Amino acid sequence: MASEGILRQQALHRLYAENSGWLNGWLRRQLGCSQRAADLAQDTFVRVLAKESDPNGIREPRAYLHTIAKGLLLNHWRRRQLEQAYLEALALQPEPLAPSPETQALVVETLLQVEAMLARLPERVRRAFLLSQLQGLTYAAIAAELGVSERMVKKYMAQAMLHCLQLADDA
Repeated sequence: MASEGILRQQALHRLYAENSGWLNGWLRRQLGCSQRAADLAQDTFVRVLAKESDPNGIREPRAYLHTIAKGLLLNHWRRRQLEQAYLEALALQPEPLAPSPETQALVVETLLQVEAMLARLPERVRRAFLLSQLQGLTYAAIAAELGVSERMVKKYMAQAMLHCLQLADDA
């Protein structure tokens, strides 16, 4: 048992030593920022460390690390887009109505949680929910947009609402 842990630790060390420079360089080229690239590279290795799988079983370590890092990179860009959209909306508010930096941080965090919740929904369910809640479309209009029946839209909405309620209960 202890020797398995030591072997895993050695494999993780080797994976890091052999690939961290490459991964950092790739992320730096994607981001144009060495500090953020270093953060995402470390986050990538933290994800690998958190997995129970044996690092010796990774046949293509760079492809494996690239896949994890790409997901983290997409999350980073999505977060930046969300923050930018929020800041642009804030800039349109009169000065006395602008929230404090603490409130802004809480709102961004809440928006990210909502986005994560929506990401767990099937694509059509998510689209129906967003068309209803953000664009105010009727079920008939959503059905036409998605190419499904109104009855199917009702099922999608029920599924989305149930998902929201379950998450609220978990919180």
